[in-house]
Amino acid sequence: MFFNLDLQTMILLIPPILLALTLHECAHAFAAWRLGDNTAKMLGRVTLNPLKHLDPIGTLAIFLTGMFGWAKPVPVNPMNFRDPSRSFMLVALAGPLTNLLLAGVFALVFKVVLAFVPVGPAGVGGPAIMEPILMMLVIGVKLNIALAIFNMIPIPPLDGSRVLSHFLPPDKAMAYARMEQYGFMILIVLLMTGFVGSIIGPMISFASNILLF
Repeated sequence: MFFNLDLQTMILLIPPILLALTLHECAHAFAAWRLGDNTAKMLGRVTLNPLKHLDPIGTLAIFLTGMFGWAKPVPVNPMNFRDPSRSFMLVALAGPLTNLLLAGVFALVFKVVLAFVPVGPAGVGGPAIMEPILMMLVIGVKLNIALAIFNMIPIPPLDGSRVLSHFLPPDKAMAYARMEQYGFMILIVLLMTGFVGSIIGPMISFASNILLF
């Protein structure tokens, strides 16, 4: 998708990455706070300040892969929830759903620009600056869809595992949660072998095409 990025594309990735990761983690923190857990709020995570959320390695991973990365996990104490299993699931869903909403916003702005602003080289149909702006908007759509789908993979500690865990019997959910100590290594292997990209890449392209065209 964005592999072998050139310098221009890497620069255009910066605003979408900041928005995608910041809003994703802020959504987790906000949802947890509204559902009764103040842990993240007390640590200053209910904020749109990117510095509170970005993880250097996870952010670098997005620049290297063009699709996948992560931010600092939002601390959540399920014991503060009235219904821990359901609330933890809703907190997990808040991040990917926010990315999907942000993808829709990027797509809407993209279509508005195409409809009302001349696009093309300077002096030939419109200002040349519109070309990189359109490219950044497209990147914003694809990146947010990629993050939403990637985070819904049911491998701990990704958000999808929290959702799946809610629907498992308690004993199965506890056994499933113990996978988390191996989850990061499993994800690294799946990413390095190209398995993740080959499976969810077509899903990202399909969803992006729906939003953009």
